Amino acid sequence: MSREQLFALLPGSANPLARLLALRRVEIVAQCAVLMIAVGWLRIPLAVVPMTASIALLALANLLTRWRLEKGGAVRHGEVLAQLVLDVAVLALLLYFAGGSANPFVSLFLLPPMLAAVMLPAAYAWAMAGLTLFAYTFLMFWKLPLPAPQGDLAQLDALFARAAGGVGEHLGHSSGFALHVLGMWLNFVISLAVVAFFLTRMAAALEARERELAAAREDALRNEQVLALGTLAAGAAHQLGTPLATMAVIIRELELAHADGELRADLLLLREQVYRCKQTISQILASTGHERAESRQPLRLDAFVRRLLDEWQVIRPQVRWRLDLLGEQSAPWVAGERTLEQAILNLLDNAADASSASVTGAAGSRADGERPSEPAVVVAVTWDAACCRIDILDRGPGLPEDMAKRFGRAFASSKTLAEDRPGGLGLGLFLANATIERFGGKVELFNRGDSLGGACTRISLPLQRLTAGAHVGHA
Repeated sequence: MSREQLFALLPGSANPLARLLALRRVEIVAQCAVLMIAVGWLRIPLAVVPMTASIALLALANLLTRWRLEKGGAVRHGEVLAQLVLDVAVLALLLYFAGGSANPFVSLFLLPPMLAAVMLPAAYAWAMAGLTLFAYTFLMFWKLPLPAPQGDLAQLDALFARAAGGVGEHLGHSSGFALHVLGMWLNFVISLAVVAFFLTRMAAALEARERELAAAREDALRNEQVLALGTLAAGAAHQLGTPLATMAVIIRELELAHADGELRADLLLLREQVYRCKQTISQILASTGHERAESRQPLRLDAFVRRLLDEWQVIRPQVRWRLDLLGEQSAPWVAGERTLEQAILNLLDNAADASSASVTGAAGSRADGERPSEPAVVVAVTWDAACCRIDILDRGPGLPEDMAKRFGRAFASSKTLAEDRPGGLGLGLFLANATIERFGGKVELFNRGDSLGGACTRISLPLQRLTAGAHVGHA
């Protein structure tokens, strides 16, 4: 990306033209203040009309530059250079009427080349350096002499001359040494303030860019981890195909042998679970080919979540759950991919694992059904015109304090170690978070903070991404 393209993408505070606009405001105020002090307090007979007109021209250029920034568009190198040339021209004109190169403010010519070196390519910076050198040299030979100050400042000449140890050197100057010393000091203060302001802003911009690069590197590392896990999952799926097919054949033979026996219900459950495993493996293998995992038919958001919970009930039939639909308007159409559905299922599994065994029963309950007691998992779905939010609330022990900081990383699990349940590896949370971020959403983990205890997993998704493949015309 070229510098001009980068300038076009920068926000107003980071755009070089916006920075020149801010610096020029300081320049105009300082020039007006110095002119008023020189004419009003020091009573130096300067050419006020052309000097005031020069400052007014610079102020008008600043207003036009502000209008150009509000209008937008790419900022070219030549445009930035032209702005700096205008600053040099106005400064040279002011110094021409105020002593030329003998004026203590002549060192302000250093600022435009420094700004050009920071913001522009080397050729433009050298061009600006040549221009300022020409202006400085011109003012050495062609200028109006700076008249001597009147009033109290004239009495300071002898004092400054004695303090500097150059009384004899300055005897020929009627009264100008004190003005020169004070002007040089004031020039140093102004230059120091401008340089410090500009360089601190540049440092802040560089720091922000470093943070963006660090975030990009972290995203790339996470994508590499996801790719590695995907490759491992594809290999494991290929190896598990044969054992699952063998188990399906044996279960079918056992069903035929115990058609009327007590094991019929258990065998039916085993067959459903094996079928579910084979279906999941087929989807993993399909996603590693040229086709993506298939998108489902468009559904209303409430129907999409109900179907997902029905599918999850087959996997976890012993967990009681409740669905709360809290949207204020009609549910939008969505067409989520299978990868998104799998991510939500992983988060539902984590909530079920975290819930206490005392609140798990034999069947699930619906939002419009009876609620004999608080279920193990509550799914609350809200939506508006822009996004939808799915809150998965469990009744587990809650989250450790450092879990929120480590959330989204591989091998960071919220499952605690117990004798009857091993701790997790955190891969479910990691993959779910990566998948949902791919859809422009985010996952948040925090404790519920109510009397029931437990944690809340909040999924926020933009509806624009979910409705891209849906058709609103469905009934």
